Amino acid sequence: MTSRWAPLLLAALSDGEPLRWNELRHRASGITDKMLSQTLRTLEADGYVHRDARPVVPPHVEYSLTPDGVELTERLVDLMIFVSNRALGSAPAATRPAD
Repeated sequence: MTSRWAPLLLAALSDGEPLRWNELRHRASGITDKMLSQTLRTLEADGYVHRDARPVVPPHVEYSLTPDGVELTERLVDLMIFVSNRALGSAPAATRPAD
């Protein structure tokens, strides 16, 4: 989960629909094939992403979130919204540091 790309890939998969490799690469604009592959392998090994490889020609592989991945992504999106709001200066007064 420490990868720069992991949060973007988790967010891309958060729609609930399985995505194929090219769809993920398109949604994580700027990611290299190598980094996409490494990040997906890590997320799968950590139990956050499910890889469904169908034995057809050409190969058909889809990625989706596991239940743990869904829970992590919900928390991650909340954190991203919080950080974004703070960066834009729209944090609630109670959480702003005193001057």
